[in-house]
Amino acid sequence: MPNRDLILAIDQGTTSTRAIAFTTAGDAVATAQRALPQIFPADGWVEHDPEEIWAATIEVCRKVLGEVGPERSGAIGITNQRETAVIWDRKTGKPIHNAIVWQDRRGAPLCRKLIAEGCEPEVQAKTGLLIDSYFSATKIAWLLENVAGARDRAEKGELAFGTIDSFLLWRLSGGKAHATDITNASRTMLFDIHKRRWDPDLLKLFGVPAALLPEVRPNAGVFATSEAAGIGVALPVAGMAGDQQAAVIGQACLKPGMIKSTYGTGCFALLNTGTEARPSKNRLLTTIAYQLSDRFAYAVEGSIFVAGAAVQWLRDGLKLFQEAGETDTLAKSASNTSNVYLVPAFTGLGAPYWDPEARGALLGLTRDTGIAEVVRSALEAVCYQTQDLMAAMSADGGTRPTSLRVDGGMARNDWVLQFLADILQLPVERPHVTETTALGAAFCAGLGTGMIADVGAIEAAWRPDRRFEPKMSSAERDRRYAGWQDAVRRIRQGANQGAKPSGT
Repeated sequence: MPNRDLILAIDQGTTSTRAIAFTTAGDAVATAQRALPQIFPADGWVEHDPEEIWAATIEVCRKVLGEVGPERSGAIGITNQRETAVIWDRKTGKPIHNAIVWQDRRGAPLCRKLIAEGCEPEVQAKTGLLIDSYFSATKIAWLLENVAGARDRAEKGELAFGTIDSFLLWRLSGGKAHATDITNASRTMLFDIHKRRWDPDLLKLFGVPAALLPEVRPNAGVFATSEAAGIGVALPVAGMAGDQQAAVIGQACLKPGMIKSTYGTGCFALLNTGTEARPSKNRLLTTIAYQLSDRFAYAVEGSIFVAGAAVQWLRDGLKLFQEAGETDTLAKSASNTSNVYLVPAFTGLGAPYWDPEARGALLGLTRDTGIAEVVRSALEAVCYQTQDLMAAMSADGGTRPTSLRVDGGMARNDWVLQFLADILQLPVERPHVTETTALGAAFCAGLGTGMIADVGAIEAAWRPDRRFEPKMSSAERDRRYAGWQDAVRRIRQGANQGAKPSGT
């Protein structure tokens, strides 16, 4: 009997698909990655090709398993871009349309209609979410209304809906399992987070047939077994979690009051509130953090749509540099007296503003503004947006955390983390493994198969890489943050007046 000492994590994100093999102690031993093209059919619309996602998943899994040896792997964990919606044919497994990505805003008109009809209090009370096209419900509604025959087929039970985790589970299992985990379900705007079930009134509100929906399960436990025809080996898929909740687990933020912030395509801060589903008065979200064996927790979440995506735009759209790693040097070389602000509202503003009409702007330009100043403004924007979230959490009456644990691609940038600590006036901790979304999925699968004994083993596995202490004076910090708040105010005024500011 081979020693199955590794866990294969599938991390299907917004801009790439990765597979990472982890030891049960949380060390990565092999990685493969493939970029995921985004499709922009119209202003504010964002799609992915589900078949491209599936092909990439097979490719990266086979590469990692080939490197470490398939006989060493004992389980699969899946983490995914949340809210992205796919509907497929139950017989053929073929999607009826491209996946509609979480950033997509085509559901905004329906959201405005429901808000005007006074539906938001009921939706928020049940789901912890504000009515916004960010979540899956309006994406499902659009697909059912705009793909020929979709609604009739859905009502007959011929179609299946899933977020990306559910779609991958279906494909890995050869169509035997139609399920999702409780964290992904909590982001659909159709799930009652208190009763922990699909809500019939919400299904009626959004026009979603119950026959379309997957079974909801805890994060750790065997969901299905992968078919060898796919990734090359039959393994239990024993853990699933939405990417931000997976990062909570990977960062071992498993006690009330602990907080993590992930810097990937967007930025997402989650504060563990334990068994209390704490409602927000400042337009944050209440969501399910995890369900691991007998451990269950809620979280307060602040969601920012654009973080690393702004850096990607500067690189690929404006061609200001070739590699994201260059941004650290460019930021250090920028003028300290620069007052340039980039508000990256490319698809609207997320928490705590929730303004889908806002659009991006670059403000404060002068004749001596150069590439370095523009790049630095994009990095600073991530930190200012995080402070927006922290301020809202504080206003909600939460206890101020003693530190912020960070992860994601941007967490490798020392300049960003120092500026973040300065703006937050809070120590920032980077773990020795920054790919904590994948690590969290691996930990779930380890718990689901018994390869990891208990939650205490996850807490013991967390180790810091570096801690960044605040250094900036309070006066300078307040001045810089006030400039950011003014920039946000200007673009929101422009959006409300039908004007899109191009800079000042």
